[in-house]
Amino acid sequence: MTGLDYAVLESSSKWRSLPPPPGFSKSSTSSSKAPAKANAASSDSYNELKEKRAWEHAIAPAKALPMQAFMLYMSGSGVQIFSMGIVFMLLFTPFKNIAGMNEAFAQFAPSTSQHSRAFGTLTLQKVVFIACNLLTLGVGLWKCRSMGLLPTGSGDWLAFETRGISPEISLF
Repeated sequence: MTGLDYAVLESSSKWRSLPPPPGFSKSSTSSSKAPAKANAASSDSYNELKEKRAWEHAIAPAKALPMQAFMLYMSGSGVQIFSMGIVFMLLFTPFKNIAGMNEAFAQFAPSTSQHSRAFGTLTLQKVVFIACNLLTLGVGLWKCRSMGLLPTGSGDWLAFETRGISPEISLF
């Protein structure tokens, strides 16, 4: 039984004669002259990339608002099962997101921080995340109000009002 000799296949390959792709250089891939500087630079760029990703995660609820608003528009203002499901999603998701905020942002914490799940790391991004989720909650409450599910008028509280004494006097 014979095995394949990949070295022979590589030297006789018809692809050897092709030029390298644009932007490729063998010198940059094969040698590393300053590993300490490269590690520091790559660590800084990695932390910058993590911060950019944290910002993207922070504003993700705001990016989803146009689609949610379109879904609310298409569901109508009546109280049906579909519109109630969408409203439930809009009211429940912000609380779920805020409750799991520290775990969600732990992956974006800088490598220099000791406590990746503390509120003190990436504070500004977390505040923006909370604000975007509160905006989503506000849209859900607005939809509840437009469907008539929130008690906003005086007629909604008639069951809790007491009747006053009649101003008329009866002699009989």
